[in-house]
Amino acid sequence: MTRFDITQTNAAVERLIETTENPRHRWLLHAYNRHRYLEMAGRWQEIFAPEMTVEHPVYHFNVFGINTVLDGAEAVQAVYDEWARTAQCVFYAGDEKLAVGDNMICSTATIYQQTPGALLAEAGAPVDPGAHYLVGNVEHMIWPYDDEGRLVGEDVWEIDESTRQIIPLDPTEVLTVEMSAKLLDPLIKPLPARTF
Repeated sequence: MTRFDITQTNAAVERLIETTENPRHRWLLHAYNRHRYLEMAGRWQEIFAPEMTVEHPVYHFNVFGINTVLDGAEAVQAVYDEWARTAQCVFYAGDEKLAVGDNMICSTATIYQQTPGALLAEAGAPVDPGAHYLVGNVEHMIWPYDDEGRLVGEDVWEIDESTRQIIPLDPTEVLTVEMSAKLLDPLIKPLPARTF
């Protein structure tokens, strides 16, 4: 039995959806929920549907010692494609706390991203290049949305890199993108009709 369950990654999001009455806030939470499930299932192309994401999103990442800006859909899509090809799109969230406003969702959670050992070894980590790991850290995220409820970008940063964890995965715990998609497909719902 695995220590991690990808079907529970969005549990905090789904709990907040159930208790949120503001129609706009509920819609943003549904979009956030769908986005994350699509990403983890390797179906990232669907994230760029016109009702979900602006034409020119901008992502800011300051995590794992990398400080970068992805400026525009092509740059963002290249990262999603790389993550899907290497199964780095598989991630888990622990102890997530969320807040939603009219034009943003904020999250704090411990995020565990599945990462091939070869990529970690290239970055200088003392790991087995043939193994897989979860790289865990506490992250803050702000996802801004426009007035139509479309994602404008992501601002993601690691709070304290000294608490970063590299957790070895048993081969039975490693998920392929196909396995992730099969587990998540029943949870990926269409967006509800807009009522705001």
